[in-house]
Amino acid sequence: MKLYKLKIYTTLCMVLLLTAVSNGGSDAQPTLKNVFAEHFLIGGALNRDLVSGKDPNAAAIAIRHFNTATAENDMKWSRIHPKPNEYNWEPADRFVEFCEKHSIVPIGHCLIWHAQCPSWVYRDDDKNLLNREALLYRMREHIMTVVGRYRGRVKGWDVVNEALKSDGTVRYSRWKRIISEGNEEKQYDFIAKAFEYAHEADPDAELYYNDYSLDTEKEKCDGAVKIVEYLKSKGLRIDGVGIQLHGGLDYPSPESLEYSIKALAATGVKVMVTELDIRTQASGYRGADISRVRRRGTEDANDVSLEIQQKLADKYAELFSVFVKNQQDISRVTFWGVYDATSWITGSPLLFDSHYQPKPAFDAVIKVVENSK
Repeated sequence: MKLYKLKIYTTLCMVLLLTAVSNGGSDAQPTLKNVFAEHFLIGGALNRDLVSGKDPNAAAIAIRHFNTATAENDMKWSRIHPKPNEYNWEPADRFVEFCEKHSIVPIGHCLIWHAQCPSWVYRDDDKNLLNREALLYRMREHIMTVVGRYRGRVKGWDVVNEALKSDGTVRYSRWKRIISEGNEEKQYDFIAKAFEYAHEADPDAELYYNDYSLDTEKEKCDGAVKIVEYLKSKGLRIDGVGIQLHGGLDYPSPESLEYSIKALAATGVKVMVTELDIRTQASGYRGADISRVRRRGTEDANDVSLEIQQKLADKYAELFSVFVKNQQDISRVTFWGVYDATSWITGSPLLFDSHYQPKPAFDAVIKVVENSK
């Protein structure tokens, strides 16, 4: 019976693919940005093929449905600043230009992160670890150069990414190790300096802290609250906190998600869902090393079954019900990708399948707004 349903679903996808127009959906299909216009911005992470024109069908989806977008990889340190005196501007430039051309609000991701950061950043010419002042100098040079290039063009930046452990304390990265000089009283110093330099580079840009599991781990969410409170106590600008929300079919719970939204909003900053997707199968790489990511569609045949697709739709509906309920605190919801085939995780995690077609989850998300009226 499952195989029969799978064949029906696959055949339906192919029929839709052959009959759909090339504008990211039929004219009668609702657009996400219009449906959520009175609630929050909605968008996706755009990759290099999309913004360069190599994946025009993905671009059509982004243009039709999104009014905000995040650079998936091309503004990360390893991509944009791979060598000490070398910047690779073209991919990031194309991302910003694509957004400007199509009236999409661009978000820069990310300035300081322990991952996807070249090893040379932390060492001198003799391969010795830098001291505090030398690493701060290198941090400032990078932030001033990158943010300065897009001054007035990029709305906001994920200034610091994933600095917390599950218990809410600051991760022992090289940023912390070197800049704090082993003093726990200085554990927030590298975060504070990054926000200071980013504001200096573009005083009008919004500045964000971004992390995963804030929606499922209370202590980690409370740790993010402490970061906001610390920065504000130092008179530094912080405009928002991003909840990445890499979820699954049975998590996060509405209660834990709502806790994170309320706790962060209580600090007076914007709350954003920045990297939304839902894992539909247990396998697949979960880390941040993009060289290990398999950008393929579904490998498990059951993953596209009607049963799994309905569970995916139900979970997206549940999450968006929480978003809409708390819309006064949420400024943006961004999917981490555009369609399944280019997602950083395997399976069926997004609203559009590997053939660029909307899935039952798309309809479920639209209905959340219709049912709330």
